[in-house]
Amino acid sequence: MAKNWSDKEQSATVLVLGDSLSAAYGFSIERSWVALLQNRLTQLQLPYQVINASVSGETTAGGITRLPGLIAQNQPRWVLIALGANDGLRGTSLQQIQLGLERLIQLTHSNGAQVVLIGVRLPPNYGVDYTEGFQRLYPTIAANMRVALIPDLLTGVADNWQLMQADGLHPTATAQPIIFNTVWSKLQSLLTLPPVQTSGTR
Repeated sequence: MAKNWSDKEQSATVLVLGDSLSAAYGFSIERSWVALLQNRLTQLQLPYQVINASVSGETTAGGITRLPGLIAQNQPRWVLIALGANDGLRGTSLQQIQLGLERLIQLTHSNGAQVVLIGVRLPPNYGVDYTEGFQRLYPTIAANMRVALIPDLLTGVADNWQLMQADGLHPTATAQPIIFNTVWSKLQSLLTLPPVQTSGTR
């Protein structure tokens, strides 16, 4: 059921800061899970505009560089941070990836917005220690920094070759509704509640 919020609350923005997994790599942007999120919010008459600031190849370092400007321009209420995969694919140290994700969360909180951290799994050929350590980063950071977590963006997708492109790294357009459902299962309760006022510092 749609919420009847006041006119003052009609311009809330959800900013998606991601990489190619969120940037519709290999197909039209209208079929991406981010576009499906906007469609669902519109159907429910919820007062959110979704801004997709995802860039193929983006790393946490690149996100740190771009985020302040994106926040200043869009004044988001929520920032969905879906980065780290490219850091992992480059073999970046787990400590450096953690510091990068934590910095992104700090930048978001310092501007009065709330965070949903979105994780992903690496291919198994990076070794057990690294891949398992990488996967643990997201729940650890989310718990330590008290932010909402979606542990694996590609749940139900990455292990199904029919839903992945030929490179084995990127999901197909057909997979986007599944990815959307994974994201929506967490966001639904967050975005359908009246907004929480933030102090601007945390």
